[in-house]
Amino acid sequence: MSENQAKKAPKVLIALATYNEIDNLPKLLRSLRSQTPNADVLVVDDNSPDGTGRWAEEESRTDSRVHTVIRTNERGLGSAVIRALQYAIDNDYDYVVNMDADFSHPIDALPKLLEKVEESTPKTDVVIGSRYIPGGATPDWPLRRRIMSRCVNMFARLTLGLKTKDNSGSYRCYRVEKLRELDFDRFVSSGYSFFEETLFRLKLVGATFEEIPIIFVDRRHGKSKINRKEAVRAIWIMSILGLRRFCGLERVKRQ
Repeated sequence: MSENQAKKAPKVLIALATYNEIDNLPKLLRSLRSQTPNADVLVVDDNSPDGTGRWAEEESRTDSRVHTVIRTNERGLGSAVIRALQYAIDNDYDYVVNMDADFSHPIDALPKLLEKVEESTPKTDVVIGSRYIPGGATPDWPLRRRIMSRCVNMFARLTLGLKTKDNSGSYRCYRVEKLRELDFDRFVSSGYSFFEETLFRLKLVGATFEEIPIIFVDRRHGKSKINRKEAVRAIWIMSILGLRRFCGLERVKRQ
């Protein structure tokens, strides 16, 4: 048997944090099975009143690659994603991909994300599906939303010392080995600032980053959960983290 044949296939988890996504989730799972047939899917649902979580639970009974966590006493995107990342750690996955459940993220980019993190030399710990490098775009967005997003990302680079262009996007592939070094109890974000904070804390433990371009489109069904209030809250959280960084309370871990 050749070395390539003997190489064990990586264990991959695709994480979806959901709330009222019943119009999207069944179609999305079919698409994920087509693009990444060997990957497991974890749905972390905040007890959606439209039945998203109940549907996912039924699906998991007939498909062993679908796993469901329904949270009844917790709310918030950040804590939902932490639950998913911790699930990947606890169940010994090699890579975990976080993505939206509303078809905003291109499904056909999944193999590219995984290929990049698997084959990178030197080793890459996080691959970001980026709207803000050449080839990436947000064609459906009005000018106001583009300006708001650009400003948030610029502020993240300034305050948190990040070099990546798209720090607020949630379409990412993480090397689980590196996630094990994070202390999730230190996280302060509960909303969309979670994604900037995750990159910041990964940077502190010496993670390496790459970006691949994606075309981000507006959701097919349902209502977006992000708004101006969330953007302001993200700026506030990043300001706190940036001040802690400036004061030496958040330091790079020495290798």
